[in-house]
Parts: sequence; C-alpha cells; structure tokens
Amino acid sequence: MRRLFSLAATVVTALGLTVATSTPATSTPANAAPLPSHVFAPYFEAWTGESPAALAQQSGAKHLTMAFLQTATAGSCTAYWNGDAGMPISPSTFGADITTIKSRGGDVIPSFGGYTATTTGTEIADSCTNVSQIAAVFQNVITTYDISRIDLDIEADSLTNAAGIDRRNKAIKQVEDWAASNGRTIQFSYTLPTTTQGLAESGLAVLRNAVSNNARVDVVNLMTFDYYDNQPHDMARDTQTAAEGLVRQLGALYPGKTQAQLWAMVGVTEMIGIDDFGPAETFTTANATTVYNWAVAKGINTLSFWALQRDNGNCPGTGGRNDCSGIEQDTWYFSRTFAPFTGQNPNPGNDFSVALNPGTGAVDPGAATTAAITTAVTSGTAQTVNFTVTGTPPGVTATVNPSSVTAGGSATLNISTTSAAPPGSYPLTITATSPAASHNVVYTLTVNGSAPSGGILNAGFESGALTPWSGQGDAVVSSPTHSGTKALQVNATGSSTGQASQAVTLEPNKSYTLKAWVQGNFAYLGVSGGATASAWTSSTAWKQLSVPFTTGASGAVTVYVHGWYGQGTVYADDFTVS
Repeated sequence: MRRLFSLAATVVTALGLTVATSTPATSTPANAAPLPSHVFAPYFEAWTGESPAALAQQSGAKHLTMAFLQTATAGSCTAYWNGDAGMPISPSTFGADITTIKSRGGDVIPSFGGYTATTTGTEIADSCTNVSQIAAVFQNVITTYDISRIDLDIEADSLTNAAGIDRRNKAIKQVEDWAASNGRTIQFSYTLPTTTQGLAESGLAVLRNAVSNNARVDVVNLMTFDYYDNQPHDMARDTQTAAEGLVRQLGALYPGKTQAQLWAMVGVTEMIGIDDFGPAETFTTANATTVYNWAVAKGINTLSFWALQRDNGNCPGTGGRNDCSGIEQDTWYFSRTFAPFTGQNPNPGNDFSVALNPGTGAVDPGAATTAAITTAVTSGTAQTVNFTVTGTPPGVTATVNPSSVTAGGSATLNISTTSAAPPGSYPLTITATSPAASHNVVYTLTVNGSAPSGGILNAGFESGALTPWSGQGDAVVSSPTHSGTKALQVNATGSSTGQASQAVTLEPNKSYTLKAWVQGNFAYLGVSGGATASAWTSSTAWKQLSVPFTTGASGAVTVYVHGWYGQGTVYADDFTVS
C-alpha cells in the first residue's frame, strides 16, 4: 500500500473509492459487538458489483474492510459508496450482505477515503467544511450498518490538508462522545502510508492532530507496500521494521501506554503479490507465513491486505491489478493463510528483548564512548541476534562488538568521533534482528560544541551524506547545486510524496524565518511539530523560499522540504533559520 489503495495504477482505475453522507442518523443506536482484539479484515473492492458476503464465504475471511466511502463531488457533505449517487449509505446498499456476514460471526469495517478520494477533494473531511455534518456522516454509517469500527484511509493530498485533518479529528471526537453517551462501542482506525522505518512526517502530523483534539485513535494501519524507493525489498521484513518504527512513534505520542498496548494499536495491510511499483516489491506466499507468525507473536490488532478480489493467480507477472495478484498462487491462498489470525490470543513464538545502558552520551569531537547492549529471551527459544547501527552523522563511527549474540547475551556499542564531527544531537538506531523478530533501540549521541549558525546541521549537504536529515529514497547529489558542490534531491513518485526532514531545537516562543533554495515542480518548504507553516513554488531554476514561523513553549520544530505526488524530482540547498 504505501498510499494504501493508492495503488497508483490499481485503485486509481476504479471509480470513486469513497463514501460520504450528510443525512444525520436518527435511529436509536444499538450496541454493536466490538471486533475481536486480533482481526483479519482484507479490503473488499466495493465498486465491482460482487457480493461481499459471497466472497467472504468463499475466501474464509469472516471480516471485511469495505472500500471506499466518499462524496460524489468536492464540496459536498453527502457520502456514497465509491462516490456513486446510486450507492447511498442505506440498507439497500450492502445491507443484506452485511447482515449475512454478521450471521456467520463476522462483521465489516466501512472505509472512508482511498487514493482517488484523497486526490480529487472527495474525501469526506476534505470535501465537507462542517465538522458536525462530517460527524453525522460517520454516525449514519454506524447506525445504518450497526458496525463498531470506521476506517479512514488518508493519503495523497489529504495528508497535507491541515484544515481537513483538523475537521476529521474533531468529527471523530464528536462521534466518540456521541457513542459514549448512547452506550455504543465505536473504534476509529487510520490507514496511512509508511516508510520501511515507520510513518513519514505527514502521517505523524495526522496523529498529532488527533491527540491535540482528544480524538481517540484505536488502530494505526500501515500500508506496507508501494514504497517507490528503488531499493531492494524483503516485504515481510519491511513490514516488521515499519511496525517497529510505528511503535516507537506511538510511544512518543502516547507515553502512558505499555509496549503491549502500543502493539495492540498496530495494523498492517499488505498488497499481495506484485504491487504498483513492480516486481521489486512483491509480497510472496512465503512472506505471508512470516508476517502471520510475526503478527501473532507481536499481538497486533489488525491484519489485512489489498484486496480480496486480487487473491488469485490469474495474471502472473502483472503488477498493480485490482483483480489478481500477479504471482502464481492458489485462489484464496493469502486469505486462508491469514484467516486464523482473527480471535487469536497470541501464542508467542521465538522472541527477545533488547536494551541499552546508558541510552544517551555526550562526547567532544575526537573522543569516544560506549554503551552496553543486553538481550533476553521473552518467548520461545533463544535464537541468534544480529546487530546493525544506522543514523551516524559525518565524522562518527558506530559498531557493535560482537556483531551477533545468542538471545540472552550481551554486546557493546562502540562510538568514535573525529575532530570534524559536527556538534549536535543525533539518534543512532541499533537494530537487533533474529530469524523470528526484530527490535530497535535508540542511542542519543550528543557531539559537544556550538551548532552551526541557523540551527540546521548539514544545511548545504557538503558532507556528501544525508544525515542528520531523514528521508526515504532521497539522496545528496553533485548536480544541480545552488552553491558549493552538493545539494539535496527529493524523490517524489506517482504514488508518494518525497520528503526530507530534520528536527531542530530553537529558542521557545520566538519568531524565526526558515529559508532555503529549491528547484522543481511543487517544491514545498516548511516547519511542523512545535510550529506549522509552509511555502511552495514551481520553478525550473533555483528559487529561494521564506517561511516565517513562531516556536512554541519547547522551541522544537521539524524542518522539511518535500515534492508533490507525480510532479518529479525536487532539489534543495542552503537552508537557514534566522
């Protein structure tokens, strides 16, 4: 997914992909049974004319995620299945099928959004500017179909529509308050694009806004496909690292939750077979077994894939189709592999924990430091654990000795710096991987000294490395440059926004101006986190953008540059904050 169901070539070809309705619910709410705490719910393409109840029975998938609900036109507050006015939110549309699915012990999760809706302004909160009417649409779906969860598939343009994000989360809060006062159980899941290391900044911004609006998010469902980063991929392994990253991110957003509670918020949706990018991103039948066992061991909430109608081998070698997986497989192979996940009380497989002591350290340029790494078996039997370290800035080297241990063993993180190491704070990620599991811990290294003028490290990319900027598929290039010999290249694709970002700490409650030189179509420069502001341009030559902003109480912000979906490569150079 990576723009879940953005399926640049896939979902885009389908009409509508959305739902919406503005008619307030008037019926007395029942109390629909909550979904199992561990549920397999593949996406069902609601525009095909097929019966969801029939396909659920054939495939063995008791629960379905129904895609999609959206408005027929931008600006409307009325939602329909697939944006089709002939498919209203009504018992006449899918009502009998949903009743049949429930009678067999299953249920459905109506999903709002999808790639088409989020690129045409017909996602309900982008389209409708009245929070109460958005809430009424959600309530109408809940009472019409007597369901206990709504999915919100937010991608593409909706990820940067700040007003729509805020309206959506305010509507969620209204519906949750309504449900509580009426004795009804309702959950909301956000389906979001991911990198192989967790949510991009745009996805995190959606969740931060939910927290600020006191909107409870029950599940964060990662679209673990369509990475479009031109990198080698083991899709099962990428699912695991993406979810590990998400759990770290959720831990920062919800500091009161335990690790088990954070994992219980995780959902993953695979795109079975060949995704929209092509054969380099193929989720295989072997990957399915690996992900299933991992999902059971971790106790995640939701296991899903795009899409039920693809679960056959009718088009070997073809990627991104809505009606087949593109690989040789038995019909319903993936459904039947994942189906036992529903209702699982996880039986942990082989797993381990990893810890650092200390987790932070400060050194002068040219000095060295160490930290102890300990592992322990948490379930099953001890396996070999291999260590890698990422995130080192120029002038810093980090290794683990020994590079592998048997779970239960210990190792040492060795960090050395040169006199050229730039002052600043750097998160170094230590990844510990066994055949059955992967865990990350972060060591925060501070290189003493004064930060460069403007507070941004590697502002001109003359180090030749991306660090401490974070990006997915981005690179430092020698041409074009605005000054010096290096610049940043941000790779936007047909199904994903390219973005590079860096966390910067400034003085609190103070006005600043962020500046950078950019080049390309729809090149955005901005800050998020402790302040929100941005500017953009489309230019074939270097152009300087300026973004005024005021820091909050912490002084912390994230500086970013990104390129828009399908608009080609964006370049950036010479960042300053003053």
